[in-house]
Formats: sequence, structure tokens, C-alpha cells
Amino acid sequence: MRAEAQATPKAILIDTDPGTDDAMAILLALNSPELDVKAFTVVPGNVTAEQALENTLRLVSLAGRCDIPVAAGARRPLAQKLITAEFVHGKNGLGDIELPASRCETDARFAPDLIIEMIHEMPGRLTLVPIGPLTNIALALHKDPTIVPLVKEVVVMGGSISEGNVTAVAEANIYNDPEAAHVVFHAGWKVTMVGLDVTHKTNFGGPHLARLSATRGPLNDYATDTMRFLVDLSAQFGADGTPMHDPLAIGVAIDPSFVRTKHMRVDVETKGEFTRGQTVGNRHNVVEHNEEVGDRLMMTGIDRVEPNVHVAVAVDAERFLSLFIDRLAGK
Repeated sequence: MRAEAQATPKAILIDTDPGTDDAMAILLALNSPELDVKAFTVVPGNVTAEQALENTLRLVSLAGRCDIPVAAGARRPLAQKLITAEFVHGKNGLGDIELPASRCETDARFAPDLIIEMIHEMPGRLTLVPIGPLTNIALALHKDPTIVPLVKEVVVMGGSISEGNVTAVAEANIYNDPEAAHVVFHAGWKVTMVGLDVTHKTNFGGPHLARLSATRGPLNDYATDTMRFLVDLSAQFGADGTPMHDPLAIGVAIDPSFVRTKHMRVDVETKGEFTRGQTVGNRHNVVEHNEEVGDRLMMTGIDRVEPNVHVAVAVDAERFLSLFIDRLAGK
């Protein structure tokens, strides 16, 4: 169903690690009438936990939305060292653009506890949109597995069934906490994976930047500066634009028809030397069945496996990019 046909805003909770593209996703969400952002929970990833919290508070303050709770969460991944990405996002995570000091205050609750509390307050109505590593969501599941049937949907920015962006096969958010991703993908709730298969097709380039910079306003100007930072960074590596990773996940929360999905079994590799963090998609949801015969195994049939993730495999990129520009124009 197109966003225009939605009668009431969709209640969402955004788990984030700002991050330049997280910043654009946050501003898109806060300027989309289809969404009712109930809370921001903060996870380390693109930057440290402390910097991510400060950045989230400054962004929410810039948007004039101090009414929305912002809660700090995990300080490190479940089973590995934190890997931050200031090279891509700037020393402060926001493209080295200094936003005004926040007028908002941090919510006292621990992010996984806030996630659990809000799910129980809105059974069947809350969509989780994690756009960073999945540590906070996994911690919430560990603490209270009863939240699974109460969540409407989980829209994850992460993963890929075709490529990687931090290794040959692993996407950054999944690579930063593969164990957490494994927990989230196999929890038994509805998961939509908005990964590199589609985000790498949402290329924001010079013409899009010109359209965005043609209008003015505090949010508009910050978005223009951030996107210029990202476009210029991409140009250093021969690209003519920058992918809209996290904003596209918000776009799918706004309007699922931005992408086409395929329901498949997705497993997360947690042990491989070269494949750790890979999201392995079984496109046909079948595996061969082997039985022991003497000193060997013999294939005796085909077993079906249950699909667990709706994987985005195609995207209406220009329609989404136009929405992003339109929503921030003049704000």
C-alpha cells in the first residue's frame, strides 16, 4: 500500500548510530507525516556510544523534537571489539559539520529496556527500525523474548546477499555485531532486510544535490552540507554519487512499495575467517538431505528450510530520492 493511502501514522522506534547517513535517515523520519517516531535508541557503530548519543541529541534538537525520548544503550558489540568508521563519517560522525549544542536531555532508561517497554505499551503496533548494529535489539530479545509476537515488523538496514562494503561479503552494520544479527534474524518476527542489494542502487549524485541545495532552511542546509560531504568523499574513489543506506530503510517504513522483496532463509556467518558478518541468503529455501551410508554421506532427497527474512532485491530509486529531497526542502 502506498504511503498516501495510510490513514494513521505508523509508530516506529529508530535504533541508530549517527553517522552521516543515520543523520539523514533521522531527519527524513521526523519530516514524514506517515511516521510517528516514538523513541530513538542509540548504539555504537559508526562512532562510539558517547559520540552517537551526542549526535542523536543534537539532531533531535535541530529538528525541534525534544519530546521524543533518546536513550543510550550498549557500549560495545556482544562478542567483539567495536569498529568505528570516522574515515567515512568524519571525526564527529556528522561529516565534521558542527551542529548547535542540544537542548534535549537523555532519557534515563537503558535502550533495550525502553525498547521492551514501548513494545508492551503498543502490542502489534510498533515497528522497529534499526539502522546500526543490532546489539540493542538483541539485548532486548535476550532480556524479554515475549516481545517477539508483539512487534509489528522489524525493518533492518544491513546485510546483503550479493556483496559487502567492509569486506568482500559483509555489510558494515552486520559485520559490527554478527552475533546480535543472528539473534535478531532468527527471533521469529517479521524482518525486512534493506541491504546493499538495494541501497547501492540509490545513488545520490550531483543533480540530486543541486535540487536539495536550491531550497533553504536549518534542516535543509544541514542535509545539503552532509550530502555534499558524502558526494565529495565518494568522488575521491571514482563514484559519481553516494548510496543512501539508512535513509532507504526509513523510506521502506514510510512506503514498502519503494522496494520489492523476496522471502528467503537468511543466516549470519559468525565464524568464517573471510566471511564473518556475511548474510547468507538461500534464494530457493531448500538444502540437500544427506544420510550416512557406510563410510560416506549420500544425498537422498531435498529438505525445505523456513524463510525468515524478507530481503529487498529491487528498488524504485529515483522515486525514493525525490521523496527524500521533497521532505527536507525548505525545512
